Amino acid sequence: MKIVFLDRDTLSPETRLPAFSFQHELQVYARTAEDEVGVRLRDADVVITNKVKLTRQALQGARNLRMVAVAATGTDNVDLQACRELGVVVSNIRNYAVHTVPEHTFALIFALRRSICAYRDSVIAGRWQEARQFCFFDHPIRDLAGATLGIIGDGGLGQAVAAIGRSLGMNVLFSGFKGRSDQGCLYTPFERTLERADILTLHCPLLPETRGMISAREFEMMQKKPLLINTARGGLVDETALAEALERGQIAGAAFDVVSVEPPPGDHPFMRLLQRPDFILTPHVAWASDEAVQALADQLVCNIEAFARGAAVNVVT
Repeated sequence: MKIVFLDRDTLSPETRLPAFSFQHELQVYARTAEDEVGVRLRDADVVITNKVKLTRQALQGARNLRMVAVAATGTDNVDLQACRELGVVVSNIRNYAVHTVPEHTFALIFALRRSICAYRDSVIAGRWQEARQFCFFDHPIRDLAGATLGIIGDGGLGQAVAAIGRSLGMNVLFSGFKGRSDQGCLYTPFERTLERADILTLHCPLLPETRGMISAREFEMMQKKPLLINTARGGLVDETALAEALERGQIAGAAFDVVSVEPPPGDHPFMRLLQRPDFILTPHVAWASDEAVQALADQLVCNIEAFARGAAVNVVT
């Protein structure tokens, strides 16, 4: 069995890829450019990809391909319909980030809610010496206890974020689907969640129905000028509208770990926000604790091992 890993550099160099127990040939590439995909897939039985796109054309040219092992949870980089038609099994990684993403989410929330970055920058600039006393009050500091946390996405990550929020004394709301109000008492209608939340955090997949789910109209609904946190997927929020909402004061702050184009180009709307004390951009690392990445690598190998035994797991299609 020939296994080709297209983008090993998307995992930490410290991450160990466990050895496969069956006879195989493993070909590892640090990165794979778009025009190299077809050639590298041509003789592969199994291909591992994290973010490299597998198009219909590339898949059709892979003569022996039987499995796509996605080294992530999201599979929007793979043409799933083409895989169905070609009889190629697609497996993904699940439930490996149940600690790291919620912890990163709250790191961003704490940083904004307590103006950590703003105070650090002020100290670097000499403001403490200027104040000539033991403290100064240039930036807002707000407790989380008693605040309302609106969560969009009620899967494992959303539930873990909710548990942390409750432990801090927050009032937790799970948002219903946008445009619906018939999901029962466990969910707060989407529009009502936007109105009531002091902090909004996204933990849902990027699908046609969720792309751009928060845009200019939704920012106008945010009566409490909340913080907006996105550690889920770029594209869930209209990024131009987000920049404008922050600049207009429609929200109190924003922290994003994901962007619709990664890395963002120099003219991306987020680039003009980087010096603001109420905006934080991290480079898609919420998932990337040492423990989580190793768990991902272990599960990746387990997925391929299971497929080789004829008992595929974590099957997307």
